[in-house]
Amino acid sequence: MKSVLKLMAGAAIIASMHSAAVAKDLVIGVSWSNFQEERWKTDEAAIKAALEASGDKYISADAQSSAAKQLTDIESLIAQGANALIVLAQDSDAIAPAIEKATAEGIPVVGYDRLIENPAAFYITFDNKEVGRLQAREVFKAKPEGNFVFIKGSSSDPNADFLFAGQMEVLKEAVDAGKVKNVGEAYTDGWKPENAQKNMEQFLTANDNKVDAVVASNDGTAGGAIAALSAQGLAGSVPVSGQDGDHAALNRVALGTQTVSVWKDARDLGKNAAEIAALLAGGKTMDQIEGVETFNGGPKGVAMKSVFLTPVAITRDNLNVVIDAGWISKDAACQGVAAGSVAACK
Repeated sequence: MKSVLKLMAGAAIIASMHSAAVAKDLVIGVSWSNFQEERWKTDEAAIKAALEASGDKYISADAQSSAAKQLTDIESLIAQGANALIVLAQDSDAIAPAIEKATAEGIPVVGYDRLIENPAAFYITFDNKEVGRLQAREVFKAKPEGNFVFIKGSSSDPNADFLFAGQMEVLKEAVDAGKVKNVGEAYTDGWKPENAQKNMEQFLTANDNKVDAVVASNDGTAGGAIAALSAQGLAGSVPVSGQDGDHAALNRVALGTQTVSVWKDARDLGKNAAEIAALLAGGKTMDQIEGVETFNGGPKGVAMKSVFLTPVAITRDNLNVVIDAGWISKDAACQGVAAGSVAACK
């Protein structure tokens, strides 16, 4: 009888392990910091498609740029039965208690695109220092000397400092040599374009409009900076960087008012995040995730299991890359572009 019970117990364990390995109907909760930004809709579509393909369920909440709301949003997603969480952090420090609660309850957390410095959380993003390098490289190529303004990201987002660090890696030699002068540098609260525009307006006023280049950290802040430049008749004559491949920004690249948008294919990021969240919820360890590496470059030096994807700088010269990839239609990218001025728009 004992041997029969042992066999039954062994079979139960094997069955349990097998069901965990092929677990379906998992609930993946996604907490968005601010779903109003264009690019997150693309990310969401990719996440939903990946979860649908694996037979899992998507639930979400929009914090609307409020760290306090995101804190309660995450708790609500847990209460709704989320087996794993994907979190685009508004303020990683402010939401730390909710992340700690989730991981303490055995719910895997994937920090999405923005770092959440908790060793129990997984981190997936593009290489943000490289994004910063690409931004600065293209602006510097267009304007190798002069007065530079730095429109940084939100101070509550570690990515803002990663980007700036990458930018300065490229520009440090020219700054030290006096060829490039930093005449304005400011964080952009909440990454909001209107805040970027206000900062840019102040820098233009302070420098009597003598600004030769703008290193803006994403397409939203670039749009705000370009609005300020446009009001002074400077749009198109001052190189401006961005990132995310927002459709409006890619059109600005074609028109010549924005120099570069560093493209981070959100479809790949969303798909990978959804698949990783489902694998972790199904019992995989972080070390078993394909392409995993250890990252400890955050402000607190916490060692994080991470996956980094590769960004691509999009300029007028290679605008065809995003068109050919189906990221944006030729009509949308080339709207208003003068005939023959951009190869991709012919």
